[in-house]
Amino acid sequence: MQPATNSALFVQSFARGLEVIESFGQTPRMTLTEVAEATGLSRATVRRFVHTLVSLGYMRANDKHFALTPKVMNLGFAYLASQPLVELVDPVLANLSQELGQSTSVSVLDGTDVVYIARQETTSIMRINITVGTRFPAYATSMGRVLLAGLEAEKLDEYFAAADLTDVTDRTLTDEAALRSELGQIRKQGYAVVKEELEVGLASVAVPIRNRAGVTVAAMNTSVAVTSQAPEDLTELLPPLQAAADEVSNAL
Repeated sequence: MQPATNSALFVQSFARGLEVIESFGQTPRMTLTEVAEATGLSRATVRRFVHTLVSLGYMRANDKHFALTPKVMNLGFAYLASQPLVELVDPVLANLSQELGQSTSVSVLDGTDVVYIARQETTSIMRINITVGTRFPAYATSMGRVLLAGLEAEKLDEYFAAADLTDVTDRTLTDEAALRSELGQIRKQGYAVVKEELEVGLASVAVPIRNRAGVTVAAMNTSVAVTSQAPEDLTELLPPLQAAADEVSNAL
């Protein structure tokens, strides 16, 4: 559902300030002109927002460049601290990673992306460093597909209307009809396996975490290098993964 930006309650200046903060997600240091180009706002407008953020300690200035400060993390940690799910999954993931000898993660759906809210890393097998807050396009990930498979039909339609289904690797499934068929299969079997669609050489398997009403609220996964374990063997990881997800679901 799109935000009601035409509502009398909508504060446009606040929304623009958040947009300025989010623009630094791809480029850590930018000039006012670069921020204006990234956000589509005028340079004068950007100057006011940046000045405010610097004054509040969320941003620092270095010559003509600006960058976010660690204080911005307070905004994200406020969310994490407010979620009982995060507190529940951390020890479960720690035990699961030790049992499997693999990195494990939990994520939630945010717009068209999955966002990592917890992670236990053993050895890194990805080029990208994954931390809490990392985002990936949902359609290209095992956790994302589990979360999408748990959506009601109307919400899934909204997802596909907003999603940019482009190749991440040459193996990425981007056809909407094929993805819908895959989600239907995931919904029936209760897990998703993705091979080299997010990164070449990486395969992952994910299962849902459900609340008391049976609604999928998060997804849990583990990933392996395809060179060390054949993709068809990923289902061997399902019993401990499902047991861990059930432990969290029951606690919810």
